[in-house]
Amino acid sequence: MAGMWKNIGRAVLVQTEKGHLLGTRDKDRVIDAQGFRPNVGIIIASADHRLLWGRRVGGRDSWQFPQGGMHAGESAEQAMYRELDEEVGLSPEHVKILGKTRDWLRYRLPARYIRRRENPVCIGQKQRWFLLRLTADESAIRLDAHKDPEFDHWQWVNFWYPLTSVVDFKREVYRQALAELLPALTGGGQRKPGKRS
Repeated sequence: MAGMWKNIGRAVLVQTEKGHLLGTRDKDRVIDAQGFRPNVGIIIASADHRLLWGRRVGGRDSWQFPQGGMHAGESAEQAMYRELDEEVGLSPEHVKILGKTRDWLRYRLPARYIRRRENPVCIGQKQRWFLLRLTADESAIRLDAHKDPEFDHWQWVNFWYPLTSVVDFKREVYRQALAELLPALTGGGQRKPGKRS
């Protein structure tokens, strides 16, 4: 198993050549050797190409796509399904995977968000993005499915709207993910959904 080792507390994690993270406990915070936390981003599309946009609990009107960190031993797809359930209450039978980004997309956290006293220090996120089609009725979306919800409200938005609304330091990753995944939504990009701002 070639890869990068990282000690986190009492656990030892290794990132394999295929990008899987292995460790002794699922609850460990996984940070790669460059200081990025492996994460999945989830774009959920309706039949008419609108996207699910969630307002974070306590986020002072902070909106984003569902996302979350990968646990030790999880593949990106496993983490995506876990986060899908935790954040919006959806199961694999409620969605269809339309596409995913080829590579990690990275963003750095602004200095004010970096917790320098943590070991290892996380300087940002590296994300694999998934584009899903909601195949169930939208009533299947349950923000209250778990004890500590991530979102307190959601709405459908036009495809490019998130670029005008997401926090600045995530904007470029959102642009890259949406641009890469657009052809999977439109069947090759013949028709561009919504207006681009």
